[in-house]
Amino acid sequence: MGKIETNLDKISSKLMKFANAKPIIAIKDGLMLVMPLTLIGSIFLLLANIPLDGWAPLMTSIFGENWAVPLNQVSGATFDIMALVSVFGIAYNYAKKEKCEPISAGILSIVSFLIIMPSTVTGKAGDSIGGVIIKNWTGGKGMIAAIIVGLFTGYVYSWFIKRNIRIKMPEGVPEGVSNAFSALIPGFVIITISMLAYALFQYFVGKTLIEVIYAVLQIPLQGLTDSLGAAIIIPFVISFLWWFGIHGAALIGGVMGPLLQANGLANQELVNKGIHLVAGQNAHIVTQQFVDQFITFGGSGMTLGLVISMVLLAKSSHLKTLGKLSLVPGLFNINEPILFGFAIVLNPMMFIPFVLVPVLSGIITYFSLAIHLIPAFTAVQVPWTTPPIISGFIVGGWRAALLQAVLIVMAALVYLPFLKAQDKKSLEEEELAKVESK
Repeated sequence: MGKIETNLDKISSKLMKFANAKPIIAIKDGLMLVMPLTLIGSIFLLLANIPLDGWAPLMTSIFGENWAVPLNQVSGATFDIMALVSVFGIAYNYAKKEKCEPISAGILSIVSFLIIMPSTVTGKAGDSIGGVIIKNWTGGKGMIAAIIVGLFTGYVYSWFIKRNIRIKMPEGVPEGVSNAFSALIPGFVIITISMLAYALFQYFVGKTLIEVIYAVLQIPLQGLTDSLGAAIIIPFVISFLWWFGIHGAALIGGVMGPLLQANGLANQELVNKGIHLVAGQNAHIVTQQFVDQFITFGGSGMTLGLVISMVLLAKSSHLKTLGKLSLVPGLFNINEPILFGFAIVLNPMMFIPFVLVPVLSGIITYFSLAIHLIPAFTAVQVPWTTPPIISGFIVGGWRAALLQAVLIVMAALVYLPFLKAQDKKSLEEEELAKVESK
């Protein structure tokens, strides 16, 4: 056991080191700024696309053919600036982690991001219209570029500030003025590099840097995430990390979240054009909803199935009580009471079901989408605390809600034999304690 514990400690230490790396934290925390926008935008997007037959005709009969235009205006203004908000958040959090004034870093990242974007579009008459910000690039198509630019800006800005390569103002000058002058030198360098990158790619490649990043990096990465392999690897890694006590969902969200968001936004773009989504053909399968509503609902490891089994079948007082206390939090996708109260973390007995259940769920959900048992997901998202069945209905209609119910049953059945083994052990310990107390 000594060697096993030593090896586990080494693995845990390396995983924690990766999870706490400045770029990873900057990406994870930076993307959190997008969450309120996606949730608010999802409300208006859902109102425009409620998955009920007759909803659109009813609204058209009441408000006219353009009834959804204001709703789509709101969803477009939220989802279509996700990359712009992300680049600010990533640079901001990187500088903050370096203990530098972060707002200037965030602003400079937005400027740098806009510099490497196309700024002209071709009108219907074939004329070139300049001075525009194209929302395609400030939304889903710009997510990988936002990560690169955000990390680059945060690093360069912090490098200059930490080495005092900046304009220093005398004491007594207001902090806002002092920070503005401190950002001049790093800001000039960052913007100059961005301008040179724009010029070089335009001259030698004929495209802007953000277009090259999208074609060379984002499209292949989205393809990798949108596969059966990803549907297996993502839930495995989330549970594997959590078994070591590392918040796997948060870490994977920071690394994979931009790509999963981009997959959903690409689907939504087709819907906005009036194109019917066909999963596996013109629509992405693995999106943020795939993870949130079908891999981690009930908490990482999908322990809601375990909780239900505990409530219904556990014989030991400890597990029966723990199941009852964990049921309500589990319904809202909070499972820390189970992870630590049941002792799933670093518990060899529970490793197999804790990893196996979400992997099976990923496989079942993937094929359910691929053979069109449930519809492909759009950009509609729900708060992560939304209970299953309800969340499934919102993102995919009644068929997605039914699939969640099936997955809960599957999880309960897989966890059951492992629960019985743990329950037997707990029951023996309780009976021994009773004998000793007499």
